[in-house]
Amino acid sequence: MDFGLNEQQQQLQNSIDRFVQDEYGFDARRKIVASEAGWSADHWRTFADLGLLALPFAEEEGGIGGTGVDTMVVMEAFGKGLVVEPFLPTVVLCGSLLKLAASPDQRAELVPGIIAGERRLAFAHGERRARHDLGHVEATAKADGDGFVLDGAKSVVLGAPSATDFIVSARTAAGISLFLVPADAAGLSLRPYATIDGQRAAEVMLANVRVGREALLGPDGGALPAIEHAVDIAVAAICAEAVGCMQATFERTRDYLNTREQFGTRIGNFQALQHALVDMFIELEQSRSMAIVAAVQCDLADAAARRRALSAAKVQIDKSGRIVGQSAVQLHGGMGMTEEMQIGHYFKRLTAIAQTFGDADHHLARFQAA
Repeated sequence: MDFGLNEQQQQLQNSIDRFVQDEYGFDARRKIVASEAGWSADHWRTFADLGLLALPFAEEEGGIGGTGVDTMVVMEAFGKGLVVEPFLPTVVLCGSLLKLAASPDQRAELVPGIIAGERRLAFAHGERRARHDLGHVEATAKADGDGFVLDGAKSVVLGAPSATDFIVSARTAAGISLFLVPADAAGLSLRPYATIDGQRAAEVMLANVRVGREALLGPDGGALPAIEHAVDIAVAAICAEAVGCMQATFERTRDYLNTREQFGTRIGNFQALQHALVDMFIELEQSRSMAIVAAVQCDLADAAARRRALSAAKVQIDKSGRIVGQSAVQLHGGMGMTEEMQIGHYFKRLTAIAQTFGDADHHLARFQAA
């Protein structure tokens, strides 16, 4: 199998790497994270100009028709820069749901706004008692006249504070369904907060939220397969992002060992520290291989094969992210945990990724069951 990037993917990689290097330095990111919004509207417009927001959509809808490997290229670069803009919830997760569940008319209404950077979506699905079970949905949608009434609560909704619209999962008489709900809908409220890794999320409360029947995405009661597939695509994306985080962590740790002096010599000359650095590199390369497998397999229609590949990748990524992050902090000494050092911020993001869309224990069980 050829694991190399084609010419278009190399150009995409180069353009995003330049953006991260020129516009997303550590100090610039800290200002964005500390701002009231927690993300940069200017950068979002840049993403639109670069065509990144069009990545998953079909060419006839104004998109690029990108693959899982294209998304991998973007997310790995974003991992290196610790990018906080809501690309994952809007483009990867909700974009996949629109591809898998929405009608052509619904996509015609939504996709142009996403591509232009005018609409940002968040997927309100997880609930407090779900424990990574995508089929656990307690929120309800009761038929009422020519529409539905939604009630319930959703937890840790990524990108919710910046969203203009939500894709909400709720249980109807027929089963789990998806609904498009505007962020300003009556009865919808948020409790926003910053997560440990500098991202923004919210608890989303639905109290007597009324939507028309046209808000239903896909068949009534038949949303679970689309949800499972979209989340698998998102798992592949965060695996690639984790590789970018690990790459940057490794490089910064290597550079630190080659410049920090102790007892009159660079500490990188000490054999024990060289061994630790080699272990970090091995974990990085194993993770890179599994992220490539995840990117290639995430578009599979065979759900069982897809689940096994994505869960295997997530288990490896979570293990390696912990090892690389802990080793980097240890090799930097006490400075590794300070806010002024970028290493700690990479470790926080890797820790958050390990809990996103299912932890290692969840994916080990899913791998065995697939």
